[in-house]
Amino acid sequence: MTQQVFVSPTPQQAQGRLAAFRTSHYLRGAIFLAFAVFALSTPGFVSQASIRSLLSGMSFVGCVGIGMTFITLSGNIMSFSLGASLAASTIVFVLALPLGTWPAFVATLMFGASLNAVQGWIIGYFRANPIIVSMAALSLITGLASIITGGQGVYITDGSAEIFTTNIGPVPGPLVALLVCAVIGQAILSYTRIGRTIVLSGSNPAALLAAGMEPWRSTSWAYAIAGVFTSVSAVLMASRYGSGDLLHGAGFEYGAISAVLVGGTLIHGGSGSVVRSLFGALAIAVIQAVLILRGFSTEIQHLWLGLIVLLVIVLQWKGRR
Repeated sequence: MTQQVFVSPTPQQAQGRLAAFRTSHYLRGAIFLAFAVFALSTPGFVSQASIRSLLSGMSFVGCVGIGMTFITLSGNIMSFSLGASLAASTIVFVLALPLGTWPAFVATLMFGASLNAVQGWIIGYFRANPIIVSMAALSLITGLASIITGGQGVYITDGSAEIFTTNIGPVPGPLVALLVCAVIGQAILSYTRIGRTIVLSGSNPAALLAAGMEPWRSTSWAYAIAGVFTSVSAVLMASRYGSGDLLHGAGFEYGAISAVLVGGTLIHGGSGSVVRSLFGALAIAVIQAVLILRGFSTEIQHLWLGLIVLLVIVLQWKGRR
């Protein structure tokens, strides 16, 4: 095994990186201010119905974004299969409800964790390309779930999942779940050995090896944790729509990675936080709500979201030079 040699940057390189870092933050601040003005001037944006809809919708993608944060921090960029994992988890939750509400909840979380941990183990142990593995997993999950269910959705026929749709005072229940997930996720990153090794595997895998820890273990944990938070979103979605279906969560992986990157987590891993992803999810939700209220088509919404994510990646790249 070759040993990596890390060379300290020259004073000129350090000054250049500092200048690029400051420029990127000033630019992000200017963009944030522009969107804030744009949002507040949008008719209907500050209405109670609009705000509640924004926060509830943000919660589903936000939970997946929290899970995606662990994958990105570990240095594995993103997973294309989290949307499919969410969809499959909605089916598992509905099918397990006859066992009881909370046993079904636990079973769904265990399913999501196991499904994604296998992917993490393959990526970490065999040093496989994470994008290719997640694309293969996407096809496998979708195919197997279609065979098992016959391509049909499964439905909740009683009120056993109502607890996951109940509001707490004026606060939407899904938003409460998102905030709880954010607290738990940030605590894992900040106060546990697993969280620290996940961050270290993204920032300096050689140091992880030098400390006697196997990178594949941290990668497996990152994917397992991502699966847990994605399954929370699945439970919330299945409860809201009263069904488990492969159509649930379609495209959520793109919204999740957008939230992670817009929040400021580095795409190459090693730097970021769940809190940042939470604000990133809020920013994405605000942008989408404003575009909808101003009558932009779905295609234009996707275009703007893609441009914003591309801009964030460019700013990160300039900051590393």
